[in-house]
Amino acid sequence: MPAKKLPEKSAFDVQVGGDHYKTMAIQPVEFALANKLDFFQKDILKYTTRRKGDKAKRLEDLNKAKHYLDMYIEAVTKDQI
Repeated sequence: MPAKKLPEKSAFDVQVGGDHYKTMAIQPVEFALANKLDFFQKDILKYTTRRKGDKAKRLEDLNKAKHYLDMYIEAVTKDQI
């Protein structure tokens, strides 16, 4: 009798460097894929939903999100996307 094949582990079941996304009901990347978000939208979502670290780290993530939003606005304004 052939051995039963174990189900393969999905890359979405793994998180490198903590569990700040794994504790969410839906990971930002899963939401982004399901809703066909573009690069800027995905990164803005990622940085605004992270709850990692102390206040300084959270503020750094929010500033990263703000930077991506500023770049997104500039790209749309210049008809680059």
